[in-house]
Amino acid sequence: MGTTWSARVAVPERSRASALQDGLQRELDQVVAQMSHWEPGSDLGRFNRAGACTWHALPDGFFAVLQYALGVARETGGACDPCAGVLVNLWGFGPSGRHDEAGFVPPSARDVATVRAGMAGRVVELDPPRQRAYQPGGVQLDLSAVAKGYGVDRLAHYLEGQGLQHYLVEVGGELRGAGFKPDGQPWWVALEEPLAPAPGTQIAVALHGLALATSGDYRKYFMQDATRRPHTIDPRSGMPVTNALAAVTVVHERAMAADAWSTALTVLGPQEGLALAERKQLAVRFLLREGNGLREILSSRFQNMLDQE
Repeated sequence: MGTTWSARVAVPERSRASALQDGLQRELDQVVAQMSHWEPGSDLGRFNRAGACTWHALPDGFFAVLQYALGVARETGGACDPCAGVLVNLWGFGPSGRHDEAGFVPPSARDVATVRAGMAGRVVELDPPRQRAYQPGGVQLDLSAVAKGYGVDRLAHYLEGQGLQHYLVEVGGELRGAGFKPDGQPWWVALEEPLAPAPGTQIAVALHGLALATSGDYRKYFMQDATRRPHTIDPRSGMPVTNALAAVTVVHERAMAADAWSTALTVLGPQEGLALAERKQLAVRFLLREGNGLREILSSRFQNMLDQE
């Protein structure tokens, strides 16, 4: 997935730690083998290279993640579309031809229009009874907005299957926690901040049966003509988002959902995104760039969580 992972686990017998680490690594290796767009030999890579008008049986995890991502795409009017990998690649945020490599040239408006025209009408259909997906031809799946969160959930499920109820697991900054630390404290996690917070103002969340994901414009981006081009692409326009959102954090019971919705709400922007968060009762924190600072916008459910702390 092009990132790191970690796990903090309260283990009764320390001798189990090595075996647990191996087991956790196997869980993530399986996610990579199925859904990585960095690995040409993954199931996703094979689907992306498949011929037009073909059906493909998918492994359980791959099918579940794709189905969820397509559902988010429908609910957001295409603001977060797993079928937009060709646009991600065009802007240099894919596995090759990257924006940080020598010789990269940002696409022109004509380039973007050409790619979008080629995507039009190409729909990935699912066949749930047979757990298959239809490749209409030329569709490049990119599950990076949801697969990391799914990987976090896999780590949590593995630990619970081993009888362990107290842990904090993380993949690329997406987190999920349960139970308590050995000292009886919950797993407190400070929210990511694009700018250094003022003393005493940073928010920390207790991940007791909760997951957290943040999407932001400050991690992966490049500058073009004094304009920030973040890695989050709006499939509806084919362009990197320009709505001044610096970060969107979602707290949810599942890391996969937090991961997907943090990206989708970033694309929708502070007004439309907040409205959708309220309708779906999502716990969301928006950080909007204003001048040299940031303005915080909280959904009702997020504010209620703070009030309960």
